[in-house]
Amino acid sequence: MTSSSTLPLVLAGPILRRLEPQRLALWLVGSQPLQPEFLLEHSGVTPGLHCTVIPVGAHAYIHLLDIHFEQPLPYDAVLEYDLRLSNGQGIADWAPHLLYPGARRPSFVLRERLDQLLHGSCRKPHHPAADGLLCADRLLAAAPLPTERPALLLMTGDQVYADDVAGPMLRAIHELIAQLGLFDEALDGALVDSGAALYRHPACYYHRADLLPAQEANETLRERFFGGKRKPIFSSSNADNHLVTFAEVMAMYLLVWSPLPWALLTMDMPPGLTEQRQARYRAELPLITAFADGLGQVARVIAHLPCLMIFDDHDITDDWNLSAQWEQTAYGHPFSRRIIGNALLGYLLCQGWGNDPDACAALVGQCQRLGEGRDELIGELLRFQGWQYALPSNPPLLVLDTRTRRWRSESNLGKPSGLLDWEALCELQQALLDHPSAIIVSPAPIFGVKLIETVQRVFSALGYPLLVDAENWMAHRGAAQVILNIFRHSRTPGHYVVLSGDVHYSFVYEVLIRHGQRSPHLWQVTSSGIKNEFPRRLLDVLDRLNRWLYSPRSPLNWFTKRREMEVVPRIPSHSKAGERLWNSAGLGQVFFDGEGRPERVCQLNANGAAATEFVRRD
Repeated sequence: MTSSSTLPLVLAGPILRRLEPQRLALWLVGSQPLQPEFLLEHSGVTPGLHCTVIPVGAHAYIHLLDIHFEQPLPYDAVLEYDLRLSNGQGIADWAPHLLYPGARRPSFVLRERLDQLLHGSCRKPHHPAADGLLCADRLLAAAPLPTERPALLLMTGDQVYADDVAGPMLRAIHELIAQLGLFDEALDGALVDSGAALYRHPACYYHRADLLPAQEANETLRERFFGGKRKPIFSSSNADNHLVTFAEVMAMYLLVWSPLPWALLTMDMPPGLTEQRQARYRAELPLITAFADGLGQVARVIAHLPCLMIFDDHDITDDWNLSAQWEQTAYGHPFSRRIIGNALLGYLLCQGWGNDPDACAALVGQCQRLGEGRDELIGELLRFQGWQYALPSNPPLLVLDTRTRRWRSESNLGKPSGLLDWEALCELQQALLDHPSAIIVSPAPIFGVKLIETVQRVFSALGYPLLVDAENWMAHRGAAQVILNIFRHSRTPGHYVVLSGDVHYSFVYEVLIRHGQRSPHLWQVTSSGIKNEFPRRLLDVLDRLNRWLYSPRSPLNWFTKRREMEVVPRIPSHSKAGERLWNSAGLGQVFFDGEGRPERVCQLNANGAAATEFVRRD
């Protein structure tokens, strides 16, 4: 363990989180408890600071700064801020990488309207594509006027990949655990009795499936989770480095959001790897190194743009809560329950808390002593029903939890669950009443690609929903019917924009729901991934087949749940053969008109190519 005197005082952050006229949340991690002073370069606004500190290691302390202002912040003005530590240093001293050229401090802008935002999902560190968050850095480095800054950066799922970890990243995680003294934990029901024993075990790298324990009748969790003809419970194709302990999850968050921890690491190859695994490690190392090289710019973006987040499956584990059968198996053993609970605990402290500090306050209060009552805390996390949240913006923003409040099939526990249960859908309808327009964040698209959804439906009928990730809104009849009825309701908005990710490609659909005198207008805007892409040839084939099989005159449309809808795709401006699906890592950028309708939708390409605009075809 490194001495605290040789560690930087701040290990990660600050990250701008929830921003409202009289409130700001800032997240950071220090190597010791800090008492930062928040300074705002604006006369007439007096900040009041409440700082909550959660220790997660001997030299690792999560801080959430909940800042209230006596007077509302001005709209559409550049507001410079600073965090002065007890040694008198400000951000320019301890994190100069957060400043844009010529700036003395980082800044933010409170937009009066959500007239522009950035959004994206699926940021996998070892994917060979460039990091899409660097698109946002290029945008901010161009010094846009305050009214030209995006109002928000929405991260709509898979901010971390707990279930798909490269060997060098796992090595970095273990080195950081040792450097910071991240807390160890006992592992009930596992073949290793603690996190420390896991890190020393020969199967720790690339073969964690072997560490899953035995059940009755000699059926191992490895067989239940990883083996057999059906896709397993821990079903990522690369789950052999699946994160297990909370210390691993916490180290992962630090390593994907901050360049500072990387300076503490050597990245030497772990001992004992076979020749084949050594070759895999060497192949993955340059991908992780390149990812780390861009983190200074990533940290700069999230120190300047308000960031809101919501989980999807890879933040916890692939196919998380896909069906009632999945839940019974995954939560039915203490070790698999602990793996999922540790990832959800990391989400609470690193993502959910900053989205809605009030809703998460009670859970966070139970985290002051993480070494005590971990199982009870995980039970509370799994029962918690407050992950969804809303921003009282113009237009209002509603972020859905489509992972934990699922509508489970009663006829067959193996069938895919609906993405929201009846109660959550009723709450959504109440939140939408009497608003002329609304922005909804659904990690999975509400209106997806018909052919892909049909393939998922067929495999689900055959009993293999896990094999094709059969998670879409139309996979569950009840949830699909209710969400469409909400859109038709006479007192819900006339204009909806649904922002989604998940699928590793990007597209825009205009949707008109025909229903008597009322025809609400919807736009499905999907951007994915930030650092991930769909297999290119396969997507080209699926795109082409979808256009042929589900053309406007195709009788196959009558077998979908959208026969009462008119769905018009917008075409990517760089399309060469009429493609509707755009396959390039990056960030989505949406511009809204005064009535909350998207007047312009772009995909900022991480590879540096010109932005791709989704245009209407006359």
